[in-house]
Amino acid sequence: MFKTELHCHSITVSKCGKTEPEDIVEFYLRHGYTTVVLTDHLNENTFKNPRYGDQSGWDWETRVNFFVNGYEKLKEAAGGRLNILLGCEYRSYTSPSDYLLYGVTKDFLMSHPEMMNMKIKEISPVIREAGILFVQAHPFRDGMYVTKPEYLDGMEVWNGNTGKDNRNDIAGMWAERYNLIKTAGTDFHKDVPGKVPVGIETEFPITSNEQLTQTLRSGNYTILRNRKTEDGTADELF
Repeated sequence: MFKTELHCHSITVSKCGKTEPEDIVEFYLRHGYTTVVLTDHLNENTFKNPRYGDQSGWDWETRVNFFVNGYEKLKEAAGGRLNILLGCEYRSYTSPSDYLLYGVTKDFLMSHPEMMNMKIKEISPVIREAGILFVQAHPFRDGMYVTKPEYLDGMEVWNGNTGKDNRNDIAGMWAERYNLIKTAGTDFHKDVPGKVPVGIETEFPITSNEQLTQTLRSGNYTILRNRKTEDGTADELF
């Protein structure tokens, strides 16, 4: 069986990220993962990061290149030992909610500089028509607005960030009620003692975004949770 991470942030791009690419790779290899989808933040704070100096004058092309650089650095650090895929945790300037984009490409981002200013009902069809999955992240966490199901492909039903009240049980029931794709991810920011990654498990390694979106659409996978069982096993099937 093969494990895939669907929600991971790096220090290279995400303002909240705390971990260098090399350490991210070692963390997931240590836990037996074969694929990591890097979902760095693409939101207003991405370009207000004091770590990288004054970004106020950056044009959209420069911003996209900066964003994709996180993926490129993680892939370089992996050196073929781990499959690294480009993803995104997107938040427009019009909404407080976060959305995981699976199957997103640099070309798509370059072609849509208006996406940061669009309402969810406007950007959702643009993203989905491009074949990209539009999945709401931690939808029942405080501060989030639950999005109308018709705007979504899926919902993150298990978010592994133990520092937040994600109300994963409600997300699972909601996704079941509206027949949405179910995803799970660690919401990784840093490695701490005892941290257990979250994701999906498949009978085959996921090596491309095309394969990822096809797998999620098919439902041919099992969700892994970071809830310890009585025998001490960290990964628990959902």
